[in-house]
Amino acid sequence: GIVVHLHKVVVDEVTEPEREISLSEAQKINSDAQIGDTLAIESTPKNAGRIAAQTARQVVLQRLREAEQDAVFAEYHPKEGTVISGIIQQIDHNQVILDLGRVEATLPASEQIPRERYRVGQRTKIYLLEVLSAGNRPQLIVSRTHPALLQKLFELEVPEIQNGTIEIKAIAREAGFRSKVAVATLQKGVDPIGCCVGLRGIRIQNIVAEMNGEKIDVVQWDKDPAAFVTNALSPASVENAELNEEWKRATVTVPDRQLSLAIGKDGQNARLAAKLTGWHIDLKSTSMAEAEKAALQEKLGEEELATAAEATLKETSEVVETEEIEELATVTPADTEEVEEVEVTATAEASEEIAPTETGELYPDSLTELEEEPVAPEIEEEELIPITEVLPPLPLQNEAVLGESEIRFAEDIMPADDRGPRSGKKKKKSNFRRR
Repeated sequence: GIVVHLHKVVVDEVTEPEREISLSEAQKINSDAQIGDTLAIESTPKNAGRIAAQTARQVVLQRLREAEQDAVFAEYHPKEGTVISGIIQQIDHNQVILDLGRVEATLPASEQIPRERYRVGQRTKIYLLEVLSAGNRPQLIVSRTHPALLQKLFELEVPEIQNGTIEIKAIAREAGFRSKVAVATLQKGVDPIGCCVGLRGIRIQNIVAEMNGEKIDVVQWDKDPAAFVTNALSPASVENAELNEEWKRATVTVPDRQLSLAIGKDGQNARLAAKLTGWHIDLKSTSMAEAEKAALQEKLGEEELATAAEATLKETSEVVETEEIEELATVTPADTEEVEEVEVTATAEASEEIAPTETGELYPDSLTELEEEPVAPEIEEEELIPITEVLPPLPLQNEAVLGESEIRFAEDIMPADDRGPRSGKKKKKSNFRRR
């Protein structure tokens, strides 16, 4: 048979009847009962059987599981955003299951480092991303690619970060390849980069080993954006950095030999520097910057010359118009009539002074006869000049051979035996003899 006992505590005043019993009631069951004792009181149900016992067992186990889940959730929920250690228990195609002791954690494919390889039984440090209370048990999501994992590893390895002497200002990370960490000191005389690197690089080497060989650059943070951008592009050296506050753009000039180093493999160094500083960085070599500057100066010079020429032309036109207006303003109608009369009189006097020539009177005395057409003078035949006296005779081609009055043809000039042009090739004699 089944016997059920109910445990109750003996008290003076009963506040919870299900768990407590008064002293008088307890002494009725057991005369030796005292305050504070626990009595086992039988409370077996009348219809208690096998089915009822199985149901009671399931209910009890369910309540125990719920209590355990609540305890796990209460333990790990405050640890969100921290680094914990786990052992790889199972590797699936898309996710990795880690054993944390009382609970399992899931490392999804999106939070795994691309080049990292896992094996069963390997202990690794992970970043607790989120704790979910869903289903029968709490679900823990962890990450290996989150930038905060790098920050927590620095806090574990560098005591100066733990006590607040050094502060991590920003982190830019491409998991599995390269990361940049900007640090600043809150105390004068402390080298933040040296503290993070450690003696002979022991601190940074431990972090790199935990991240499976990921390259980590520690740079100096600066409140001046230009200096911060310059430091973020290390290990490349920077000659000049010009910032545009409105567009959040930085134009950086580096030596020609340092351009490839500043850009990095597949642009990784420049991309991480932009993420770290929050500025859009335009990289230029020294030769490129000088060429652009010369082209800009030439363009500005041409524009200035064009503007000056236009201004000069405008001033000249204004001066000419002003002088014409002044001349027109000084001439009166009376003066204009006097000038015209003087010109007419001078023309008449000049026409009277012209004397007749040998060929005839070209200009008559009266002005009215100027309108008639002038008659061309007659030229006698004797006055004609032969053309041979004017133009010299053309020289002959063979003036040395021909006389002045003798004319000969080409056949007379050429030698008798000249029968035409001969070919320069000579006929070769044949060495072949007929037999």
